[in-house]
Amino acid sequence: MTATTAFACRLPGALASLCSTSTLQRQEHAGACHVTGTTKAVIEARQHLALETLGPSEHRKPRNVVGAMAASLVLSVGITACAVGPDYVAPTTNLAPFHNRVAANAQHATIPAPHLDTWWTGFNDPMLVAVVERALAQNLDLAAAFARVQQARASASAAGAQLLPTIDLDATGSTQHQSLLSPLGALASTFPGYSRDQREYNVGAAASWEIDLAGGLRRSAAAARDEALAAQAEQLGTRITVAADAADAYLQIRGFQARLAVAQDQIDTDARLLELVQVRRRAGAADDRQIAQAEALLKQARSTVPALRTALEAQLNRLDVLMGAQPGTYAQELAKPGAIPAIPAIGDNDQPLDVLRRRPDIKAAERRLAASNERIGAAISDYYPKISLSGALGFDSNSANHLFTARAFQPVGTGALRWRLFDFGKVDAEVAQARGANAEALALYRQTVLKAAEDVENVFMALAQTEARRQELQDEVGSLTRARDLSERAYKAGAITLTDVLDADRQLLVARDDLDSTRADAARAAVSAFRALGGGWDLPADPRGGVTFDRSCEPLSCGFTALA
Repeated sequence: MTATTAFACRLPGALASLCSTSTLQRQEHAGACHVTGTTKAVIEARQHLALETLGPSEHRKPRNVVGAMAASLVLSVGITACAVGPDYVAPTTNLAPFHNRVAANAQHATIPAPHLDTWWTGFNDPMLVAVVERALAQNLDLAAAFARVQQARASASAAGAQLLPTIDLDATGSTQHQSLLSPLGALASTFPGYSRDQREYNVGAAASWEIDLAGGLRRSAAAARDEALAAQAEQLGTRITVAADAADAYLQIRGFQARLAVAQDQIDTDARLLELVQVRRRAGAADDRQIAQAEALLKQARSTVPALRTALEAQLNRLDVLMGAQPGTYAQELAKPGAIPAIPAIGDNDQPLDVLRRRPDIKAAERRLAASNERIGAAISDYYPKISLSGALGFDSNSANHLFTARAFQPVGTGALRWRLFDFGKVDAEVAQARGANAEALALYRQTVLKAAEDVENVFMALAQTEARRQELQDEVGSLTRARDLSERAYKAGAITLTDVLDADRQLLVARDDLDSTRADAARAAVSAFRALGGGWDLPADPRGGVTFDRSCEPLSCGFTALA
């Protein structure tokens, strides 16, 4: 085996000389004793220790065993700061400026750009603000995400607790009526004063502690902390998604309400046109064909209403679920039609680096990459010995009256060394698996970064093009409105036929419906832009973004700070 392992440690006093032995090489690295060795050297050391502790009695004296155990204990205490495996280095990602940023900035928004953490307030729509804030307060997906964060934090605390001793309190009491036919009873009954009734009382405290010699427990604890940070970043991602989905549903509701109003206006207009044709028919200026055409136009306008009402109901129900309520709970509040809110400007100071800081999905991927790196060290630590200490202080007596006496005092101390000598390549496979998982996490992180850049580019283009289309449609509706009014005036004067009026009316209906739909789509595109930029939570001053974590704290007192 040629796999190389490494760990950095700080050794006090004479223990530093261990770094210059035949299998260890001392190097100065950031003020630490940097120890390197090969798997072959580790196995040789295992074999040497095995000979030292398990050799024949005629070749080994008892004091050698005690000396080996004492040396292992001193060594373990001296290098408890060591941690094998690679130290994590955050990947660097260089992204060029967004090339669709210029197109997005070309929009002529009359509302200034809002803060990204509360972008929904920039639409100047109190109902939209109320809907989003209610969703953030009541959404069940967000509650589930918070519960996942609590689970991850608990797992991190449990992993950190592995570094500390475990203390147990035990108390037992037993009574026994000895059988005279059992081997023990048959033997004991021959002694004078033997009693078949026996009692035993035991009370005491026991402690056990595994010394983290190679840092495997610390690596596992660090991986658990990184997973907790990833879970918290995913919670922030859920928050962003909930806010954006609630705003999207609200904007679609306003869009469908506007389209229903247009359809109703068109129905009223076509109904008046039908009445006009009927009057002209009674006067002999129109025929049955023109009446049929007017009736068909009226029915066509009415046929658009059911589909729009179905879509409106679906969005109302969707919004209720997003707000954690049964469908229909808040429908009455939104029953009154409202205007589609105007689009605020999108801030032009967000560069790719800012997006990397704000996007929780990137933060979560980066923390999972860090966790996979820590697991490499945890796997490598199995190449090294495991040392554990245990002890008990208690009292053991056959009489409750003499339990807490000096004669009943029974202390016990144990030291154990476990070093895997041969495992058919199991540790090698575990290390290779950990390295493979790290490579996968790195690829996923880079893919997440590219996907984030893709999202931003796509929404910037969609916003710019939707706004351009809205402007064109607005001009078209103005022109078609004038054309229809002129056509109706000309028809009343007998200058044109009813067909010309019907055609102008049909074109105006399609254009007005398309305009309202596009206005809603433009507002939704703005919401998607805010979501792609990671808007919806407070960006911390810490350049790592997302969540902060004090890595200098003790295993059981490490604190997580939510910055949402």
